[in-house]
Amino acid sequence: MQREHLGSRLGFILLSAGCAIGIGNVWKFPWLVGQNGGGIFVPIYLLFLILMGVPVMTMEFAMGRAAQASPVKLYYELEPRGTKWHIHGYFAFAGNYLLMMFYTSVCGWMIQYFFYTAGGAFEGEDAAGVSAQFSAMMASPLRQAGFMAISVAAGFFVCGIGLQKGLERVTKVMMIALLSIMVVLAVNSVFLPGGREGLSFYLLPDMETISEIGLGNVVVNAMNQSFFTLSIGMGGMAIFGSYINKDRSLMGESVNVALLDTFVAFTSGLIIFPACFAYGVEPDSGPSLIFITLPNIFNHMPMGRLWGALFFIFMTFAAFSTVLGVFENINAMFMDLVGCSRKKACAINCVLLLLLSLPCALGPNLLSWFQPFGEGSGVMDLENFLVSNLILPLGSLIFCLFCTHRLGWGWNNFVEEADTGKGLKVPRWMRFYLTYILPVFFLIVFFVGLWQQFA
Repeated sequence: MQREHLGSRLGFILLSAGCAIGIGNVWKFPWLVGQNGGGIFVPIYLLFLILMGVPVMTMEFAMGRAAQASPVKLYYELEPRGTKWHIHGYFAFAGNYLLMMFYTSVCGWMIQYFFYTAGGAFEGEDAAGVSAQFSAMMASPLRQAGFMAISVAAGFFVCGIGLQKGLERVTKVMMIALLSIMVVLAVNSVFLPGGREGLSFYLLPDMETISEIGLGNVVVNAMNQSFFTLSIGMGGMAIFGSYINKDRSLMGESVNVALLDTFVAFTSGLIIFPACFAYGVEPDSGPSLIFITLPNIFNHMPMGRLWGALFFIFMTFAAFSTVLGVFENINAMFMDLVGCSRKKACAINCVLLLLLSLPCALGPNLLSWFQPFGEGSGVMDLENFLVSNLILPLGSLIFCLFCTHRLGWGWNNFVEEADTGKGLKVPRWMRFYLTYILPVFFLIVFFVGLWQQFA
């Protein structure tokens, strides 16, 4: 079966960025900046993005383009005879399923909130009223399962149309709309009366906070966020690498994707913090920021229903772009493994994901008794732990070792593929760093994640 290819470089960059850009960029990055010393967090984050995220993304792109296959098959093409690197391909395959088993529910939340906000459901409500509506939404098995099913069905429908006519075309429109809406929302927030205090909280270094939590913790938090933000370690970028030609070198393309991802994360803070401070609302972290705090702010804002609807359509696009990217990963690996057509792969995986995603959709209601990490935890926490704390850091470590050591694909083969085409090349001085130092960073991320979960 001939390998499909994307129609344009822009499509490749937007599709890769869409897969990387997710809800964590919006509800986690701004809060981390505010709680880790303000403006000082951003350069540390960017440093680790360059040191950790960009190299592994380049490796994934190179492996995919060289093998013209997904992770379940690319190791067979690239690994030395008799080695067992290909086992990791199956763990990467499982990781993509695990991620979508809870992410489709999150996407369903965004769709629900867009309809709630656009329909005026929150108008006249105070923070307690908005919180009650969120609790009612989570407590309804029918709503949770129904909107999860909409996310799954819509995602596989787009992927089933085709790589260029479906996935690439829809992602282009959605990502351009997402970036445009973000700029409009950010400009509106920045110029709100009282928004300047929010910008100060977000952007200026706060030495008192740094001394309280410790510079070491700031560095570790920046390292963690820079690693998780690009969705590396599960082979998704390798698949997109297999869809492009050899016109451009791959480190430059990785930098472009990282810049887009960072733009979305940074701009989300420009939207959220000035609005919170303008209306005297304390910004919370996590889901409560998006689903309780911000709707309450939109209620007090002139034309709040419009701004709220724009915000949640942006959030829906951010979530759905990840769904589309990971669904394509799942389909590509499934087609490589089974040898079936795209439409058949979409149909089978649509049914599979509907069933596999049900536990998370029912986690806050019918399965609320299941609390794997103690009181307040649920199905989503377990699935997120397996992906974020095990599959992503260990997968990135394996990609790194495979591309730098002679027992794997090897440094020379990696650099030859990565440097093919016009653009930024892999500096030769990076060999020692990528071979001996970068793997240590991934082990730190792995063990810190375990410690934070169980300490």
